[in-house]
Amino acid sequence: MTVTAEFFLRSSSLPLVSITTELQPDEITCTHALCLQPNIQTFVVEIDTANEVSAEDLETLEEVKEITPLGETDGEAVYELHVELADTPFASLDDGRSGVAKMKSTIITPDGWRETKVFKDHETFTEFRTTLEENGISLDLISITPNSSESDDFLQDGLTERQREALSLAVSRGYYESTRQVTAEELAEELGISQPSLSALLRRGERQLLTSSLDVPTT
Repeated sequence: MTVTAEFFLRSSSLPLVSITTELQPDEITCTHALCLQPNIQTFVVEIDTANEVSAEDLETLEEVKEITPLGETDGEAVYELHVELADTPFASLDDGRSGVAKMKSTIITPDGWRETKVFKDHETFTEFRTTLEENGISLDLISITPNSSESDDFLQDGLTERQREALSLAVSRGYYESTRQVTAEELAEELGISQPSLSALLRRGERQLLTSSLDVPTT
């Protein structure tokens, strides 16, 4: 049975904490994260416009390698940020591993991240917590709740969050139609990755879906 855990990750090494410590908004919201390139993670963040944090301010942060302003929504300035993960404890974590899925937006404060995730089972959560602690990131558990059997279907296919996103985009854009409506290059551009990276991601996701659907063991 899957479990949903709410927790706080405490570490100054976590991505984007520098925004709250150096530019000093009390908190920011990360609505989306995708890591499809080695050592680079793409985040979509929302920052209250009252904090007057500009793209130029974000460019001063060492960890931020590329910034794309996406506009404003409900008094929040929205940015897509490419963050360098190399040489940080976070670089060794596979946040999109099978059995772990982000469920809600991440709240980032000067002390760390507050997140809610669903895990395949208690053992998967324990492994996740151990990996964090081995990398110098402490986890303060707020709550952990068993989910109904219907919720278990969410993780049964074994896809990582990254594979699910790429496959979902490919399906929605008509990539798998008999006459393709979009090319791999166009999908890769939309995700901000190279075409070979996209092809590898789709291939791994397709294989996982086939093996889970046909109940064929992986080798």
